[in-house]
Amino acid sequence: MRNIKVASVQFESKPGDKHANLATIRHFVERAAGQGAEIVAFPECCVTGYWFLRNLGHAEFAALAEPVFEGPTSQALIAMAREYGVTIGAGFIELGADGKFYKPYVVAMPDGTAKCHRKLHAFVSPYLSSGDQYTVFDTPHGCRVGVLICYDCNLIENVRATALLGAEILLAPHQTGGCRTRNPHLMGVIDRALWDNRISDPDAIGRELRGEKGRGWLMRWLPSRAHDNGMFLVFSNGVGVDDDEIRTGNAMILDPYGRILAETSAAGDDMVVAELDAALLNNCSGRQWVSARRPELYEVLTRRSGLETDTRSIKFAE
Repeated sequence: MRNIKVASVQFESKPGDKHANLATIRHFVERAAGQGAEIVAFPECCVTGYWFLRNLGHAEFAALAEPVFEGPTSQALIAMAREYGVTIGAGFIELGADGKFYKPYVVAMPDGTAKCHRKLHAFVSPYLSSGDQYTVFDTPHGCRVGVLICYDCNLIENVRATALLGAEILLAPHQTGGCRTRNPHLMGVIDRALWDNRISDPDAIGRELRGEKGRGWLMRWLPSRAHDNGMFLVFSNGVGVDDDEIRTGNAMILDPYGRILAETSAAGDDMVVAELDAALLNNCSGRQWVSARRPELYEVLTRRSGLETDTRSIKFAE
């Protein structure tokens, strides 16, 4: 890997309005390219909107879905990547060739190629199916990239597997923070009034975004995903109104030691940019730990324990 500049974007998607959301993506791609970024990551499901999907019937849900690569959203991203010379990652809803619906994240590259990761742990709608493959690939920028979508990153096995497949940079698109939960130690809903009054009272919403419902929760686990696996991590997230919840943004870029290179706590659409120093990958703690693995001890990790539950059947926050 060589040194490379990357960008992470947070923005408030308009539910069901692909045209408007793609216009926002174009705006930030132009900004990122102007600042010399070669890779720019956008949030999970940012093209379609996210949390409102759980309220849609089958026909409404199907109307939002489209094929990956051949569909209009993929084609728009591929065209944008070529136009600006930037690799772009963004999420929407896929209608697969098998007739099933998936939660994809398409990464379009400036050479006209594109890759797709299907979320491994889908649950926002009963109509969604989960993907069954890890996604790691080489880019025209001289780096190897992996993708894990939101809840995929919460399971440590997924991040380690992505590292073992050679990922140097992990794109981690999310829609999280401010989630409704029955667990008193996990996030919690942000009062809509605080968001609506964010201009007149920026300190009040800022405390929530930076506090335990947002950044505080992320800091309990997100840096360890980068540190323990020796990867750069690009965290993008929704921000603002997401149906009946408020997403917390906190877009950030972390190095292989789990240190934050750039972040934002803005109460609105924003972007952070950082240069990744490839030399940090050499001898970082996570890579030393990966090399010290004893796979012969880990057979228990591949056996079903009886505790497994399909994420579509339970109610919990990402």
